[in-house]
Amino acid sequence: MPQRPSLIIHGGAGSISHSSLPPSSPLYIAYRASIREAIHATYPLLLAGHSALTAATHAVTLLEDDPLFNAGKGSVFTRDGRNELEASVMVSRGYRKRGVGVAMLTTVKNPILLARELLVRGEEDGDASAGGGQGHNFLSGAEAEKLAMEWGCEVVSPGYFWTERRWEEHLRGLEKEKRYSASDGVPDEDLGGETAEYLSQGTVGCVAMDIHGTLCVATSTGGLTNKLPGRIGDTPTLAAGFWAEEWRVPAPSPRNVDHPTQPCTRAVALSGTGNGDYFLRLAVAHNIAARCRFGGLSLKEAAEAVAGRGGEMQRAAGERWGLGDGSGGVIGLDEKGNVVMAMNCGGMFRGYIDKEGKARVGVYWDEEET
Repeated sequence: MPQRPSLIIHGGAGSISHSSLPPSSPLYIAYRASIREAIHATYPLLLAGHSALTAATHAVTLLEDDPLFNAGKGSVFTRDGRNELEASVMVSRGYRKRGVGVAMLTTVKNPILLARELLVRGEEDGDASAGGGQGHNFLSGAEAEKLAMEWGCEVVSPGYFWTERRWEEHLRGLEKEKRYSASDGVPDEDLGGETAEYLSQGTVGCVAMDIHGTLCVATSTGGLTNKLPGRIGDTPTLAAGFWAEEWRVPAPSPRNVDHPTQPCTRAVALSGTGNGDYFLRLAVAHNIAARCRFGGLSLKEAAEAVAGRGGEMQRAAGERWGLGDGSGGVIGLDEKGNVVMAMNCGGMFRGYIDKEGKARVGVYWDEEET
């Protein structure tokens, strides 16, 4: 029987607070409006029977095109003033590879669409002459961009991604690095943490479940502000910033032979956002999924244990957590379409469809979505 579809979106996480991003500010209002618009534009696709892959990549494309977010147009800059983009997509079933990532892109307008092409074409690659990605799970740089052109993905000049807001953020970040060095490593009030001005640290992402029960996660980012050139983060890296899988759970021994229990299928899909180096170090997305699959936890319990306040990410950062290390959040769905969110930082732009079919949006970590 068809299942009720489900959808959740994030637009980045970090040092978001009432002081750094007041609820009365135009920027706060704009973020909420954009998340809500992406939900309203995407959920009807699922209701109409489109695949979770189609819906999730559609939502991320909308966010990549919105200069508010750190993905596509409006991405942050590397230390040398370039945009290097990353994206990934993964499905819980149906494709031989199931998950792929692309990185170090400078001219692909929508990196998520290149990731989708790599996933779908991998299903058909029998040999090198097939003209696709040869079954690879990860492509980067100039060769990936060459394939993007061959596969019909839209290509733009690097200047397309530039926005004044991100450039100013880039320059402020360089200045703060100088002040930090001049102070012998003693941070001042502008160098991070919960009370600092909001700096987009993360990605955009979507997790969708279609009427067939298939889960898909799609994620895209410009990376960390003033990252080193060539740095590849968690977003395109399998198991770190994204994961989707399903598995069969054996039926327990029935107590009543007239009503035997049946084996069931469990599934999870997750998209992360925040300090990518800690997502990489802790394999956060797979870490969470493994706690569900092998530890018997619910997705909510597992997500909180790793990415929630006081969780594994925060503990790994130690005293540097307040400066941004180890901060971030995750969104996800399980096999029943239950929405899950967990974060250890000031906030995460997020939105989802509730059980009544209404779009709900939130920003701060302690805020109820409305």
